[in-house]
Amino acid sequence: MLHGMKIAALQMVATPDVDRNLAAAAELVAQAAAQGARLAALPEYFCLMGRRDDDKLAIAEADGHGPIQDALAAMAREHGLWLVGGTLPIHGTQPGRVRNACCVWNPDGERVIRYDKIHLFSFDNGKERYDEARVLEPGDTPATFDAKVDGVDLRVGLAICYDLRFPELFRAMMQPLCDLIVVPAAFTYTTGRDHWELLLRARAVENQCYVLASAQGGEHENGRRTWGHSMVIDPWGEVLSVVDEGPGIAIADLAQTRRDTVRVQLPALAHRKL
Repeated sequence: MLHGMKIAALQMVATPDVDRNLAAAAELVAQAAAQGARLAALPEYFCLMGRRDDDKLAIAEADGHGPIQDALAAMAREHGLWLVGGTLPIHGTQPGRVRNACCVWNPDGERVIRYDKIHLFSFDNGKERYDEARVLEPGDTPATFDAKVDGVDLRVGLAICYDLRFPELFRAMMQPLCDLIVVPAAFTYTTGRDHWELLLRARAVENQCYVLASAQGGEHENGRRTWGHSMVIDPWGEVLSVVDEGPGIAIADLAQTRRDTVRVQLPALAHRKL
């Protein structure tokens, strides 16, 4: 039984410069590995927080190939850990559209899964306006993968940012049950202040699993402000580690004994009817 595998949420304040962002990501991955992390996750848009939405089109890569994907594979291989590569733009099926893709590499640097963000964010309060559907093409398939860490099997689900507001996606990932759900994000300051922790803890409690949430957090060069508060949450909804704002690492132990205790004492998952 696994008693304490360290997992890490890496928080960034990404810029419009891909090379600078890759260097910052590599440094955070190295720091997490030095602290004993066996699985680490970068935030959504870790590779580019552009000045315009369509800046993503200029750096979009083919599926499985490109400098961003190669860099992530190298980080995983160098440090011998599972790396959830935040998100990066991968060419879509329609001209002028990209997929916001979360890819995962194993400790050998091999890509094991790709998840394309299903729910595209839209928000307009009269002061801030966002519409991801302008350049993004939605995915349509939930994604989970099996990771073997120190000889122990771990089932992991993936969600991205706005997906957090759709509990049916998380339920779809729980057949069979996940031990961990990873949520790379770039929540706005406005929505994050009121809803980020609330939603993350709700997803952890209702699915009785760990949640690892890696966020953008701070004032970006493009003028945008993101909420940050990357965190690790246990199956009871307790926040084990958090980084408020600025670059940093939220790291904590994932203990399957804790997960098992919660599910035995309160067998809500076994009581599902729908």
